[in-house]
Amino acid sequence: MLGAAVPAAAQQLSFAGVTDTPVEVTPEAATGLQRIYVVDNLGGATVSYRPVNGGSFSWQKYDSRGGGFATDISGISFSDGTYSITSDGTDTGYVITDGGRTYCFWVVNYSNHQLSLDALNVDTEQSACDRTVLALTGIAEAITYFTINGRPMTLSRELTLSYRTLEFSEDAWTQKEQTETLASASSHISVTAPLCNTDFFLEGDRFLTAWGRAQQVVSPSYTTPAVSAETKAEQEAHDADNESSDSESGDLGGSAPCVITFTAFPTDAVVFREWQFSPTEDFEDVHERFNEDVITRTFTDEGTVYARYVCADASGACTYEGPVYPITIGASQLKIPNAFSPRNQDGINDEWKVSYTSIISFECDIFNRWGQRMAHLTHPSQGWDGRHGGKLVPAGVYFYVIRAKGSDGKTYNKAGDINIIDSRRGTGTANPDGGGGSAE
Repeated sequence: MLGAAVPAAAQQLSFAGVTDTPVEVTPEAATGLQRIYVVDNLGGATVSYRPVNGGSFSWQKYDSRGGGFATDISGISFSDGTYSITSDGTDTGYVITDGGRTYCFWVVNYSNHQLSLDALNVDTEQSACDRTVLALTGIAEAITYFTINGRPMTLSRELTLSYRTLEFSEDAWTQKEQTETLASASSHISVTAPLCNTDFFLEGDRFLTAWGRAQQVVSPSYTTPAVSAETKAEQEAHDADNESSDSESGDLGGSAPCVITFTAFPTDAVVFREWQFSPTEDFEDVHERFNEDVITRTFTDEGTVYARYVCADASGACTYEGPVYPITIGASQLKIPNAFSPRNQDGINDEWKVSYTSIISFECDIFNRWGQRMAHLTHPSQGWDGRHGGKLVPAGVYFYVIRAKGSDGKTYNKAGDINIIDSRRGTGTANPDGGGGSAE
């Protein structure tokens, strides 16, 4: 049964003798076209135009050569202020002059470009780790129209291809629906390989959808070999106020011992995985391998070590290499102050502490002049507050003995004086460089 005519509006075509309402598309201005019409079955349909400007009128048609080769249309009828022609069913361009103004249209006979979606399968022979190739049985060829200058353009069918993949957020992979819009489709469709097992759905096109007759094909379930991962490296913070580091903010490493936790978040298809550590950035020489997603390592040696995460699917054919993390441990330093003033309790120079970088073992004993031990320190971040048995010791000269080792293998065996200054009585002045005397 033929539907009613589509009413004409200003600078528009109307159609009678068609089953479904034509789909109107507004093209880019550069095409020179007012509109593109897609008609389900144009053969024998009546195409009409109602002038809106008054005055002279002409109606021509053009083909792939463009408007410069437009020819007059014969058999134009006129009734009730409307000009009409009968379509021969071909895709055609129209040039209408209405009261001295020109309007151009392109009309597509959809029956010349019927969509047929019969089957969809994954072509495993052509698919790769990063691309999945789908084999389409059917017809979804490109629909071509021509601008007023004869330039061929593709009228998108807006086929919808959808499938599941993974996206990473907040330290976790979650499934998401991936949708791609295809202007047309050949016998093989290539897409980014999904990161999880999925079915592929191809449906459309937009014209059949508008007419309530959309088609859909679904592939068999697909097991993906594609692998990927997200990684991070988190360094345990050092909060000692007397430890210094040469590393920039955000860099890994600095003062040893340096504790770093490396975490990987692999995708579903990952079977083989490892964190690799190498003295070279190209990883030609891998010193250590850990077949885990999460590891914690303590770095104690001066120099730079490189870390990365690699993984693969069950076949080993699809692999992923993560970003490289450089970890640089600085050379050791140990600076020992020779004076402090704990007795005035003014918050300045109240505690005796060494200044250090990359000291991985440390032991310090402090004695008074009679050889009695006042304090025993086992970490370079520790200090002496000038107390023994809970009470401040008298001002005067005390002695330290330090045995330490640096990340660079350097051994420190130090001994010297510590002057406790009672600044309340003016018995001396503390070294202005943070209470430190000579740097040893």
